Amino acid sequence: MIPLQHPMASIDAAFLRMDRRTNPMVIVGVMVLATPCTLAQLRHLVAERFLKHERFRCVPVAETIGAAWVEDPLFELEAHVGEVALPGEGTQADLERLAGELASTALDPRRPLWRFDLVTRYGAGSAIIERFHHCYADGIAFVRLFLSVMTPAPGAAPLLEPITGHDLRGEDDALLPWLRPLLGSAGSWLGEALSGGTEWLEKGLHGLLHPLETLGDARTAAGMAGEIARLAQLSDDPPTPLRGALGTRKQTAWAAPVPLAEVRTVAHALGCTINDVLLSAVAGALGRYLSARGFPTEGVTLRGALPVNLRAPEDPATLGNRFGLVLLDLPVGVTHPLERLYALRSGMQRLKGSQQAGATFVLLSALGHLPAVAETLALDMLSAKASAVISNVPGPRESLYMCDQRVSEMYFWVPQSGTVGLGISVLSYAAQVHFGLIADRNLVPEPHVLVDGFGAEFERLLLLTVLGAAHCAAPSGAAPSRAGPRRAARPDPAAARDSRKRATARPPARRPRGAGADHLR
Repeated sequence: MIPLQHPMASIDAAFLRMDRRTNPMVIVGVMVLATPCTLAQLRHLVAERFLKHERFRCVPVAETIGAAWVEDPLFELEAHVGEVALPGEGTQADLERLAGELASTALDPRRPLWRFDLVTRYGAGSAIIERFHHCYADGIAFVRLFLSVMTPAPGAAPLLEPITGHDLRGEDDALLPWLRPLLGSAGSWLGEALSGGTEWLEKGLHGLLHPLETLGDARTAAGMAGEIARLAQLSDDPPTPLRGALGTRKQTAWAAPVPLAEVRTVAHALGCTINDVLLSAVAGALGRYLSARGFPTEGVTLRGALPVNLRAPEDPATLGNRFGLVLLDLPVGVTHPLERLYALRSGMQRLKGSQQAGATFVLLSALGHLPAVAETLALDMLSAKASAVISNVPGPRESLYMCDQRVSEMYFWVPQSGTVGLGISVLSYAAQVHFGLIADRNLVPEPHVLVDGFGAEFERLLLLTVLGAAHCAAPSGAAPSRAGPRRAARPDPAAARDSRKRATARPPARRPRGAGADHLR
């Protein structure tokens, strides 16, 4: 039987062809279940809820130009949902190590590029490690998909209705009608642009976007071309220990979650957004990490690439990718928490008024229809301008159940592309903000040194906020009041790690709270 073949949307094709041995384009997630789950339960759930989407039965195949979904005539559920033993003593460190090993292991290219691995015994329950190639969907789409699978109580209906939008698309919405006629010439335009410097890039990409002007949207087209040209003209990120030659081994780590209410309180008191507060903690932790390794950070600014959801509220729920990227300045050289926070907030406000996210979406969509060499050149150019990918996805506010077991913790890691070796991701879940990190082992050999810095930087900002409020409330001439939010002393991160290493057949006591980020808003 000849398998059926369906053209792949250009943006999805772009992510399929971004794969490198040093940076596979695979989203990795970990769910910790409070009570045990069986392999039979997980396979039943996947068969009933996930396989209703056609693309999960298809193998993504890259072509000379573009890509296609090819139905797998020998599809076997058992090849995609299995068990894996947790090595070592069954601690959190062991689960982190296993997730990193799986993140470094290529999915079988002869089969659909996704897999669930069930750790049947982890603590008092189980853990599930999921891997999906980025061409199937982006982070927002996957969160939406999982919410259509998870339930608010055992045996209850899923929290959200199933995704019903088109699954296998051969059209690219508004992009394809004007991209297709240009395929012959756009490759040469872009090739000249990428090999000839920023002047050629601005001219070439303006030509690529010019057909939008004929559709009566000249202002948008010019804005997009200008944004892409400005991206090309940005200097590369400075050389630091966070950039360098990549290997093929990834490491993952996570810290205990931060209560979202605390972050919201700090943001409100300082006149900032939740995202401002937590991205400032990210910048502070990166600066602390570099300084501890003897790298001088005074005056240093790094960039983080932030995915931005481009779906409108009224858009139908679909799989696939629909996001752009913005490059945010991270003032890692500013050591004072408040000064750093307001510097970062200014950068965020500038980005919110730009068309950078839409421009990168258009560029990626165009690259998905061009020869692979053009995509490689563009990817190397863009990835040199950032040191980390920072992805934040809003999740459910209440605890949910999967396979009738309560999900107590959720973490995920987005893939990096090109020459970027560090990924920082956060997911808000059950009134907590969960922070996760994935890093190339060559660049960050001890990821928890960096992870633990997030909690410390948020604590510094929280302390300054509380002390400032107390000082303002104190009577004239009196010492600042100590009334206000009280927090138990936070254990030392190094001591927590030592305790975890001494744990035996169960996860260690929860770490000191770390920090994450809420969604861009």
